[in-house]
Amino acid sequence: MRSVSNRTRVGLLAAFTAFSALLSTGSATAATQLNGDWAPFDRCPVDAPAMLAADGVNTIATCIASSSATGSITLGKSVVSTGHTDLQLGVVQRADGTASLVAPPEGALTADPAEIPGGLLGLMCPSGIPLVSGICRQLTDNNLNRVTATIEPAGAPRDFNMSAAFSTGEPILTIPVRIHLKNPFLGDKCYIGTTADPVLLKPQNVTAPTLSLQRFGADGTPNDDEGEMGRYTFDGADQGDATFAVPGASGCGAGLLNWAVNLKTGLPSAAGKNSVTLDATSTYFGSPYDPAGLAPNEGRKLSEYWHSAKR
Repeated sequence: MRSVSNRTRVGLLAAFTAFSALLSTGSATAATQLNGDWAPFDRCPVDAPAMLAADGVNTIATCIASSSATGSITLGKSVVSTGHTDLQLGVVQRADGTASLVAPPEGALTADPAEIPGGLLGLMCPSGIPLVSGICRQLTDNNLNRVTATIEPAGAPRDFNMSAAFSTGEPILTIPVRIHLKNPFLGDKCYIGTTADPVLLKPQNVTAPTLSLQRFGADGTPNDDEGEMGRYTFDGADQGDATFAVPGASGCGAGLLNWAVNLKTGLPSAAGKNSVTLDATSTYFGSPYDPAGLAPNEGRKLSEYWHSAKR
């Protein structure tokens, strides 16, 4: 690959170092499929007004994506294997060093629902309490027993530390979340954590990522010599957090089963007794290779390039 010009490096790094605390979470959703090196940014909010308004000199718009195929989360006594997680958002860097972050409409962090091992039998049973034991006797049908857990937003993320993204052992940011437990007996409003008392995840790199830079065409086609876009790739870092506390359950069985869930799972659980791990994360930062060269329409050109890459 050709060497990166100072102007280009400044443009990409300005957006890169601007990344600060704004993330939101939601359930997994279908995304647009993009060609080539655009592929990781399939939910980037390129059409958000703040992104479109970036001029390439005073403001620079960038797409950010981070994903992991597997992981696990421990809440009190419960250990759940997680599936695919995908973080995406846009960042607008200003000339004064401040930044605004923009989440996609469905939320910046999407995740596959995770199944609770043992289902409701494992979550509440056996029990000597008549209300709970009566439910336990009905759990012969797997559909009634099945419990899924989905991460949902519980507030605005904060405390982003850019240098931590390059190193290990430092929290990268704080993400307030709550875990939605779904089962017919638990109802639709059973949560671990609330917007007022969320689970505060502070992920950090457990292992160091490898860094590379790609240049690619507006439509995503790799082009080391003349591509309109540039992408930093941070690959292979395991991320985790073992410092967060977990509040008790609420809204389970219209509130009548909160105590049963808490008792069996050991909630509330103090900081240091819980953990989350994301395996081999891949993180990408993408922006025009020469943002200033697109002034005053860098944000609009970013959107144009993104749409040109649709399959």
